[in-house]
Amino acid sequence: MSFLKKLFGLGGESGGPEIAAGPTAEHKGFTIRATPYKEGGQYQLCGVIEKAAPDGTMRSHRFVRADRFPDAQTAGEMALIKGRQIIDYEGERLFA
Repeated sequence: MSFLKKLFGLGGESGGPEIAAGPTAEHKGFTIRATPYKEGGQYQLCGVIEKAAPDGTMRSHRFVRADRFPDAQTAGEMALIKGRQIIDYEGERLFA
């Protein structure tokens, strides 16, 4: 459980990951938000895919990949590309 707390910044511990504010994009009705975080001197590819449900609630799916980049900008751009790939492959099943 401690590993998950560190990974997702849970528990209010001050030693959580440094999340960079990344770019956002729309794709096929979904919103992709890049959220790369600093890990081992590089930025880990991470993002959130969101879409409003018919009842108005916001559904979200967080993805983290093993790819690391030297700067937050590149990690953010790659997160948008990966998010588009996930949406193209999964579509609405992403939230099932």
